[in-house]
Amino acid sequence: MGFLSVAIVVWLAAMAAWYVISKYFKSSDADKIKQRLTGLGKARKKTRESKGGQSIIHTQQAGNKFAQLLVEKYQMGPKIQLFLEQAGLKWSPARLVHLCIMAFGAVFAFAWVILPIPKALAFLVGLAAAPAPFLYVWFQRRSRLRKFEAIFPETLEFISRSMRAGHAFSVSLEMIYREFAEPVSGEFRRTFEEGNLGLPIEVALQGLAKRVPSLDVHFFVSAVLLQKRTGGNLAEILDKLAYVIRERFKLRGRIRAVSAHGKMTATTLSCIPIAVAVLMFYTNPTYVKFFFEDEVGNMMLAAGIGLQVIGYLIMKKIVNIEV
Repeated sequence: MGFLSVAIVVWLAAMAAWYVISKYFKSSDADKIKQRLTGLGKARKKTRESKGGQSIIHTQQAGNKFAQLLVEKYQMGPKIQLFLEQAGLKWSPARLVHLCIMAFGAVFAFAWVILPIPKALAFLVGLAAAPAPFLYVWFQRRSRLRKFEAIFPETLEFISRSMRAGHAFSVSLEMIYREFAEPVSGEFRRTFEEGNLGLPIEVALQGLAKRVPSLDVHFFVSAVLLQKRTGGNLAEILDKLAYVIRERFKLRGRIRAVSAHGKMTATTLSCIPIAVAVLMFYTNPTYVKFFFEDEVGNMMLAAGIGLQVIGYLIMKKIVNIEV
């Protein structure tokens, strides 16, 4: 019952923290919209400029000053911004760093006050929870890129058909926005708008390849740029490229089917120690408390978890075959 109560308390604390954070950001966004509609934002801007003058960027990042200082000091802004754009999130780099700091503080305080573990271990628990917002963005990015790659062959065939029908290449990019779903429509609409606003199409396509780090997109951009320099039938090139991408998907599916047994084995071997630890916690609690209360037990627990993670990563690397 003790373990179950702790799990319930952890779940309730996580839900409460998520509710407070989401409410904070929603209220912040609502305040910004109200200021823009009523004109208060401009009045406040003029007042601050008369007092000594801070830019609008500093006004919007007032709640994340410490996170903004970290981003500027270590020059992480462009990389984090690109990472967020690839995930399709309209966050600022300071917001992501701020969420990581909040996750560390909340979990560290919970482990320090409630969990019966040493204080040093509570700090490690907080450090382990700090990358949670980063992991959320990473999973969003991976899911978005997979959706893009799944629709991308059809997109290439659509561009090829529209060019055969007499449309220009730039017009075909605009038509993708109306015919396809996200994230393909948004990315190609941004590429079209950049070119329509005066940016060279080569630079706009290179920006697309940078925002979507996929080998298929790099092939597409290289094919378009090479055709513009040397000439040729771009529609036929795109049809063949779509065929090659589909064949790669088929081969990747076969490899996943063959390596499914290895992935299942890695997952099972990684879950066995956790299941044994839970069973021992209920059958012989005094034996398990040694790993939390004794200093040597803490070192053994940390070493066991580290080796378990390393073993899982090695097994996953073995069965992960890129095509």
